[in-house]
Amino acid sequence: MSTNEMRFTRTHCWIRLEGPQAVVGITDFAQEQMSELTFVELPEVGEQVEAEDEVAVVESVKAANDVFAPVSGTIVAVNEALIEQPELVNQDPFGKGWLFKLNPADPAELDDLLDADAYEAQLPLDDEE
Repeated sequence: MSTNEMRFTRTHCWIRLEGPQAVVGITDFAQEQMSELTFVELPEVGEQVEAEDEVAVVESVKAANDVFAPVSGTIVAVNEALIEQPELVNQDPFGKGWLFKLNPADPAELDDLLDADAYEAQLPLDDEE
């Protein structure tokens, strides 16, 4: 899966258009920082969200982190597999570990997000931990 097809938020979410829908998850960097996920709280299907609304929570042995909507829209699906297997986010954050899908209210909002190079450039360097 190429990250070139994706857009990213500064809060470590990714979004990828698949036809009229957008798939959303957390980045590889985010899941690495959290270590093993133990619980995922997903939004409700049908929920209307605005860009930067808190829509989900991911918990690990280290911490709980809020997940914010990268764009405005309506939640159309959630990854039910994560309820029983939250570790899918760790194993495949850009594939089987997706969190939810939404119908973007305004696809042009994706233009305001970071591309893969800009996202990588704003990550802390390994030696800054």
